[in-house]
Amino acid sequence: MSQHNKREQSIYVALVYRFLTLLFLYALCRLGFYLFNRSLFSHIGFSELLYIFLGGIKFDIVALLYLNSLYIILQAIPFPFRYGKGYQSFCKWLFLITNSIGFLANFIDFVYYKYTLKHTTASVFSQFGNEQNKLKLFFDFLADYWYLLVLFVIFTYVFIKLYNVIRIKKAPRFNWKIYLGHTLILVLIMGLCVVGMRGGWRHSTRPITMSNAGDFVKSPGDMSLVLNTPFTIMKTLKAANLKPINYYNEKTLDSLYNPTHQPANTAPFKKLNVVFLIIESLGKEHVGALNKDVLNGTYKGYTPFIDSLVANSFTSNRTYANGRKSIDALPSIISGIPSIREPFVLSSYSGNKTTSIAKLLGDEGYETAFFHGAPNGSMGFSAYTNLAGIKKYYGKTEYNNDADFDGIWGIWDEPFMQYMAKTINTFKQPFFSAFFSVSSHHPFKVPEKYIGKFPKGPLPVQEPMGYTDMSIRKFFATASKMPWYKNTLFVLVADHATVSYLPEYQTTPGSFSIPILFYYPGGELKGRTDKLIQQMDIMPTVLNYLNYPKPYFAFGFDALNPTNTNFVVNNNDGSFSFYLGDYLLINDGQKSTALFDLKTDRLTKNNIIDKLPEVQQNMEQHLKAFIQQYNNRMIKDKLTVGN
Repeated sequence: MSQHNKREQSIYVALVYRFLTLLFLYALCRLGFYLFNRSLFSHIGFSELLYIFLGGIKFDIVALLYLNSLYIILQAIPFPFRYGKGYQSFCKWLFLITNSIGFLANFIDFVYYKYTLKHTTASVFSQFGNEQNKLKLFFDFLADYWYLLVLFVIFTYVFIKLYNVIRIKKAPRFNWKIYLGHTLILVLIMGLCVVGMRGGWRHSTRPITMSNAGDFVKSPGDMSLVLNTPFTIMKTLKAANLKPINYYNEKTLDSLYNPTHQPANTAPFKKLNVVFLIIESLGKEHVGALNKDVLNGTYKGYTPFIDSLVANSFTSNRTYANGRKSIDALPSIISGIPSIREPFVLSSYSGNKTTSIAKLLGDEGYETAFFHGAPNGSMGFSAYTNLAGIKKYYGKTEYNNDADFDGIWGIWDEPFMQYMAKTINTFKQPFFSAFFSVSSHHPFKVPEKYIGKFPKGPLPVQEPMGYTDMSIRKFFATASKMPWYKNTLFVLVADHATVSYLPEYQTTPGSFSIPILFYYPGGELKGRTDKLIQQMDIMPTVLNYLNYPKPYFAFGFDALNPTNTNFVVNNNDGSFSFYLGDYLLINDGQKSTALFDLKTDRLTKNNIIDKLPEVQQNMEQHLKAFIQQYNNRMIKDKLTVGN
């Protein structure tokens, strides 16, 4: 066989070859990025570096599928004209130009990264959008880094040569069998592309984003080695980039709102175990003990065991989520960082250095663990918890018994919570553990043996909520017999509220209302307050209750401190809901549009904007202080003490 014939392959073999070539070249780009910035990654050993490079393939596949989606479609459509010389010439130049731009983006970050310590994101377009001397800046860059240009030219030359290694065979004689076969191949290719772009095939897998790089590193600062620049640009094209804010000078700003927490007192550090129970979709509406005034006092709710916890816990009549999605909840609860405008873990700031209650307690000798019965990697939780300093992750893989799999989301809550209790019993005290439930989720099913055992209610979620409540009861029954139980502070909180039936919850505050309970079976932490409490208050509340002895950063407040002038903030679709005292202020970030007195107007029907100027001004001042602290600290990567 001649060399010419050896180089001729089917159009599908050529497509696979060229995609694999791109993956190889992206691996070289990652190596180049590492070598140019080696001093910043000198702490990474060879085995860890190899794991990072392997993890990077996942992100390279996503970037390359997006960049080459048109080329792939043009090569895969089941028609004979795609074999034409002119058609293939167009596809060749489309492929070469598109991917050369991707390579160029990677090459620029070889040197630009050391100035930002982040891969370039879509914000670069707005960052330089108003520059009048962009051309001069470009040529100055080329002059300073001429050697990078030479390297890029050589790299592109090799890329073109590799493309030309394979030629496409002439078109086969098309008949109905060929058309059918090629159509089926097109469907297969499109299916694989969708899976590749999402970063996985599971039902519960969210589309991959930058924070998923946390699965492959020990420190957020190393995520850049996993990522590539085309990926970070494409994933932030629609991101809500924050802008620097300068409403107040530093002294005034800190007097209004300071997210740096100092030790509350000099009492000894109480090394209690800490367990967070984060319950899927547990809106406050479902808890009868928190709604005794609803339906003229006849409302029972759907969580009888949680009702019993309310009577023995510290909580408030006004407790709120900081977001409306599961992905918003973990940073708020564990790191004291709410999601503003977009989920924090999906934002371009997800690689910022942060702290968490797990990291702080871990530094004090605590074992740390996270339990989530879904397939490992679901919702990006494993990536986030790794970055948050949680050392052990227990998911569906570790549970290792698919007989208890619900078929969609994960292991049913009842058996998984029993597994959690028994696993925790092997930990050395003190420990920090967090659990995220899965069963009270669409499609709102319960295990077959429990069908008809729980009240259905007017909402589909309420029957599985009864099942999850029973699972929590059985967890506490098991845990109460274990030696660590009375030395443990439990926090029960929802990830977010969900659809509502009662008119009291079909409002802006109602749509964020969730239970937040602090339960300490070995102490006297009990009572009900009217103090505002939100998810991001959990971390400072727990740390201050333990008399944690060091300063730390969290956007929330200590809910047990009677002197705090605390507020609650949540943001949905760009609009702020800001709670202070008895009032709710709605603000679009620039202008206030509504003010409600929640004490007298629970259903928020009476907008009193501009009618209480002193109240409104005070709320706007505090909201501006929050926005300034949040934006500037995110932009400058100042989410830790001393940073």
